[in-house]
Amino acid sequence: MKKKNLILVLLMCFSLTLFAQNDKDREVINDAEKAKEAFITKNKSMAKYFADADAYVIFPNVGEGAFIVGGASGNGAVYENGQLIGMAKMKKVDVGAQIGGEAYREAILFNSEESLQRFKDDDFELSAKVSAVLVKDGASLNADYRNGVAVFTMPKAGLSLEASVGGQNFEFIPFEK
Repeated sequence: MKKKNLILVLLMCFSLTLFAQNDKDREVINDAEKAKEAFITKNKSMAKYFADADAYVIFPNVGEGAFIVGGASGNGAVYENGQLIGMAKMKKVDVGAQIGGEAYREAILFNSEESLQRFKDDDFELSAKVSAVLVKDGASLNADYRNGVAVFTMPKAGLSLEASVGGQNFEFIPFEK
């Protein structure tokens, strides 16, 4: 009897973490997996970046638009040691001479526990000094980690002449354990 109760309790705990994600989260997670494959398909050297990273977050659908005031936002999935650990939200607002819109994928890779912890603590922001490496077909990728972080983007649609990610703010939402 005790063994059955223990198994029941363990199954309930396991199922609660499985179902802690809502439909929107599951869609983002699915899109993030597809985005990771798209990064690797577009440039084979991305596989090594993902494999070597301590952790990474993938924003599969970032939308950005501007008419003098610009903004961007997206939802992503956060992985540590290859395991899904939570979700993330990204927002960006800027002002200046700008017009247009685009959609892109973004991957932020962490190569240190300190940089990942800053992200988890919501004490993480990409400044105007950080620029993303634009992932292209067959082009060599020479991403330098800056303060334990490397950023990659891949356009999906729209018009953009740069891969600027400055001014992005993030929120980390861990899964319940």
